[in-house]
Amino acid sequence: MPEIGVRPCGVADATTLRAIRLEALRDTPDAYGSTFADLSRWSPHRWREAARDWNFYFGLLDGEEVGLASGGWNDEAPGTHWLYAMYVAPRARGTGVADALVEEVARWARAVGGRHLYLHVTETVTRARTFYGRLGFVPTGEMSTMTRDPSLRLLTMVRDLD
Repeated sequence: MPEIGVRPCGVADATTLRAIRLEALRDTPDAYGSTFADLSRWSPHRWREAARDWNFYFGLLDGEEVGLASGGWNDEAPGTHWLYAMYVAPRARGTGVADALVEEVARWARAVGGRHLYLHVTETVTRARTFYGRLGFVPTGEMSTMTRDPSLRLLTMVRDLD
């Protein structure tokens, strides 16, 4: 039975953060607001800042970092708590790592006073939409377009944390 875990990302993890984030952007480019081309140009200093300042968590499979997720706020929806940058490597999908990452972000949201956890999911990434639905996220009915590519539509989903 594989061992599943989650741990926070810190400054010393900048190289690992870079590797997993770039892997995610190569694997499913339409799922993210950032692009591989843009983030691959970030300096090591910029990655250290992201590791320090953003609320990233690593998903672990037998002690190896195989995924990540971030919890944060959305300036366009003040007072809400969001799941961002969710990714699990193909070799670790179906193991429970993704579930553990979402639950860690949900714990963070509750700890800072959140009652709901929101996310945007690209309409065409059906695997992700199905996964989020299994974890209790439901569509809010809101849709928007991705800033970097207006042809990509984003569905807003929410999960009650109470």
